Amino acid sequence: MIFFVGVIFNSRQVVRTCLVFLSTIERGVKVSEHIISLQGVAKEFETKNGKVAALKGIDLDIEPGDAYGIIGLSGAGKSTLVRCINLLEEPTEGKVFFNGKLLTGLSTKELNLERRNIAMIFQQFNLLMQRDALGNVCFPLEIAGVPKKEAREKAMDLLRLVDLEDRAHSYPSQMSGGQKQRVGIARALATDPKVLLCDEATSALDPKTTRSILALLKKINKELGITLVVITHEMDVIKQVCNKVAIIESGEIVERGNVQDIFTKPKSNAARKLFFPADEGKEERNLKVSHTRRVRIAFGDAHTYDPVVANMILEFKAPVNILYADMDVVDGRQRGQMVICLSDDEAIAEKQKAYLKEHNVDYVEVEEEEEE
Repeated sequence: MIFFVGVIFNSRQVVRTCLVFLSTIERGVKVSEHIISLQGVAKEFETKNGKVAALKGIDLDIEPGDAYGIIGLSGAGKSTLVRCINLLEEPTEGKVFFNGKLLTGLSTKELNLERRNIAMIFQQFNLLMQRDALGNVCFPLEIAGVPKKEAREKAMDLLRLVDLEDRAHSYPSQMSGGQKQRVGIARALATDPKVLLCDEATSALDPKTTRSILALLKKINKELGITLVVITHEMDVIKQVCNKVAIIESGEIVERGNVQDIFTKPKSNAARKLFFPADEGKEERNLKVSHTRRVRIAFGDAHTYDPVVANMILEFKAPVNILYADMDVVDGRQRGQMVICLSDDEAIAEKQKAYLKEHNVDYVEVEEEEEE
């Protein structure tokens, strides 16, 4: 049952709104409460060797205020997916909703109006080289018809937000990569978007600059309430910024959920590969020479500093081989992970697993095929 509550100022407008709502129901379109909803989205490209399926039946819901990461290796389809969200790429099949409104099928004029609420920042910045920082941020406001004085005032406010007020009159050729990306972010915010799409936004930056840009994006998400959709192939980006993540492989989403949950217990092989960092292949080599009965332990807030493994060794008088260990911050919380090889004795190994469960320590077994 649906209730309409409000004050009627214009009866004709109310009638039109109700007719639009009813016609949407008649067409069988699902009205979504999510800010972004993809239903059965597929995308094919024509090549000289035939059709290539870049996306296959993608279903994805993103809630207002999310910092939603989409991660996958090169060629997985993540950039095609983000371009389907704002219809820079028209899906071959499926429906794309924004704020409950069906975007697929809109006229060009209607779609451009909706796109004002969906901004985008890029890996290569895409700044206008003949304009200074202030002019770049003013550009979308000029297109929207905002008076010059008002546009310049707003642009300066945005440059202040991204800590670049003192470079307002610098040209892109005079700025570092991090400064260029800050201008790109300020420009994207000029139209007061509800969603900010970030397509590999830090891939061209050094680690220190990457951390500062990610901190800025997190600030924008938390303080301005803007929904982030972060496309990346780097798990560190997901850990630092996102509260939710979808893992894409060969054009399909193979796992999705809260970053904390997937970090603790990844279910798919793709997720395990991404959350078992290779660190230039060191622990991958360790896994290849290790024995069987390997497990990955994920430590939450309660166990991050507890000597769980040491106590387990003392309990059973049986050593374990530590293959890899790391401490990290995931979605603002301290997390630890460790890959260990349990006892060669099967009975003792089962007791060690039971010990971990008894002490509420999450673990997943590292299977043989994950060595490759």
